[in-house]
Amino acid sequence: MAKYMISFPSEAMVFPEEDLPQVAEAAHQVIRDIKAAGAYVFGGGLDEGTAPVRVQADGIVIDGAYPQTAHLWGGFTIVEVATRDEALHWAQQIAIACRCDQELRVFQYDPES
Repeated sequence: MAKYMISFPSEAMVFPEEDLPQVAEAAHQVIRDIKAAGAYVFGGGLDEGTAPVRVQADGIVIDGAYPQTAHLWGGFTIVEVATRDEALHWAQQIAIACRCDQELRVFQYDPES
């Protein structure tokens, strides 16, 4: 079994405001389906109202993020499935529900985690 991250930046979700209840329900239904299949690990949206901080190698906390991730916003879902095809299936379902492209990445295997 491998863990996959299905994610999208918040600006990718573009649809008329009046469609929000329908999109939210569709997205929630996909999450319920993933849970029912036993593949759900964790998911959510990053709080765009809270600025990121970075903890340096010496333990000092500074404001801001790495420059290349300064605009990392949006939502993500972590699934654990036996095959990449299963992960792609869930990414497709989320893309349809959220009406936007989804990015799929696999976590490296680490026996300690």
